[in-house]
Amino acid sequence: MRSLLDALQAGRLIELTDSHKTKALEYLAALIEAIPDIGVEGGITESVLAREHVHNTGIGGGWACPHARAPHDGELVCAVGWSPTGIDYGAPDNEPVHLLVMYFVPEGQKHAYLKEISLLAKAIKTQVALQNLKSLTDLGEVRDRLLDAIHVALESTTPDARARMIKLEVRHAAAHELGLPLELARFIIPLSILAIPGSKPVILCQDREMVHALESQDELASHLVQNGRAEHLGIQILLRSSSNFQPDRVLYDCLAFRPAKNAS
Repeated sequence: MRSLLDALQAGRLIELTDSHKTKALEYLAALIEAIPDIGVEGGITESVLAREHVHNTGIGGGWACPHARAPHDGELVCAVGWSPTGIDYGAPDNEPVHLLVMYFVPEGQKHAYLKEISLLAKAIKTQVALQNLKSLTDLGEVRDRLLDAIHVALESTTPDARARMIKLEVRHAAAHELGLPLELARFIIPLSILAIPGSKPVILCQDREMVHALESQDELASHLVQNGRAEHLGIQILLRSSSNFQPDRVLYDCLAFRPAKNAS
């Protein structure tokens, strides 16, 4: 899923404000055509629409994977469009499509494309977070879910060294979300916060000092809900997503950044 990761890191994840299928496809195709050094001038839109006319690329569960092929060499690239309201796509399950992952497939990248599509389909089938697209509320949440899917998919199919590199790239993407220089990515720590009414937050994290520091902050969860971010004792926290559990408990999935001078 290398090209999908590249798309997220290059900013080729957009919100589709037009819920018309053809308009959405044209917009994503134009985004790919605008990539510098792609080696093709125009024609991607026509190719995508022609293929869509022959075969609907909806794969179910709110996903669609349209593509265009090219008879020359080049890189496999993609662009991703998110529709909050959903697009009447004519998918096999008759469900509206919320995520369109469009690929540009040069001749020499057919096998890479098929492998990536296979990994993406497997991730959608096995990861519950990718099956409930109606709950997505903003591009940041969409990006986080896709990054998690990429991480899980690649870690299960690549050697340990490669998996570690992918983790680093995901952290680099997280650094971008926090507005931090990439060299500080190693200080980003994933953590979860369990909020229980009437109790202090429960911090789930591998860093003992961070757990002790954050569990003393009673208003941490409320700050995250109000602002999507929080800061305490120099630790910056970014809210990625939340899950509700009975009775009245909420688990917040977050990223924390502790500056180097405070790192152990």
